[in-house]
Amino acid sequence: MDSTETPFEQRLRHNAGKVEAMLNRLLGDAGLDDEIVRPARLLNAMRHGVLNGGKRLRPFLVMETSALLGGNAEAALRVGAALECVHCYSLVHDDLPAMDDDDLRRGQPTVHIAFDYATAILAGDSLLTYAFDIIAAPETELPADRKMALVLALSRAAGIGGMAGGQALDLAAEKEAPDESGITTLQAMKTGALIRFACEAGAIISGAPAEDRKRLRTFGEKIGLAFQLADDLLDLTADAATMGKATGKDAARGKGTLVGLRGQEWAEATLARLVMEAAELLSGYGDNANILTETAGFVANRKS
Repeated sequence: MDSTETPFEQRLRHNAGKVEAMLNRLLGDAGLDDEIVRPARLLNAMRHGVLNGGKRLRPFLVMETSALLGGNAEAALRVGAALECVHCYSLVHDDLPAMDDDDLRRGQPTVHIAFDYATAILAGDSLLTYAFDIIAAPETELPADRKMALVLALSRAAGIGGMAGGQALDLAAEKEAPDESGITTLQAMKTGALIRFACEAGAIISGAPAEDRKRLRTFGEKIGLAFQLADDLLDLTADAATMGKATGKDAARGKGTLVGLRGQEWAEATLARLVMEAAELLSGYGDNANILTETAGFVANRKS
């Protein structure tokens, strides 16, 4: 353990280890009931796209929002792992030449480089499908109505009106730059929708009242925007070695970003405001929400 880590950083790392272990088990060689066989090359490609480190921020948010409201910790871990499968599928596909065309992800060759294009597509397809398997499986010990609510919310966050739709808008933005409203919508879909789900999921897992679910959903929207603003700042200011992937690509492709449109000073001020608003949303939970409040600051001020 790094002695310079804060308690928050220790908790983030500890939870990331738990998520990594869960994903490693879920992506094991042994097939599940009604699976015929797990093709080795496809499974290895899935593992390459998922078991490559990372902060596991989205599962962390699922686990911490669930803990805040007294939810089942093991179920939250499994739902977090399912969400990470969706997130990693999107990265595998986003790295393909037809989309962002990246050769490096978290300092390692991307899936289509390590394997091939077709296998990368199938790995992404399999990870997306598997996410809903994980939520629906008997091992995720939640009432059926909560599982159904999670599946519905994740479907909406990941699909045409969420992340996938946002990716389509992002590709279109290379040909015709959107205005500020268009950029905000694009980013709320491509990046924000899964982060919003991660926070809302904790309320669903715990069976919390509608007011809590709405509050955590709004908290997720705030930090989703903060995440994208921070990402755009890093793309502008960080180097590839720090980020573990190519930087400066948005500017090179002529993609509009809020940072490019409004400037670095505006972005930094907006990040500070979003962190404050996120903290205010959780103020009613008292000290129990400290970890989530710190998460908002971490998202806004991250360096990689």
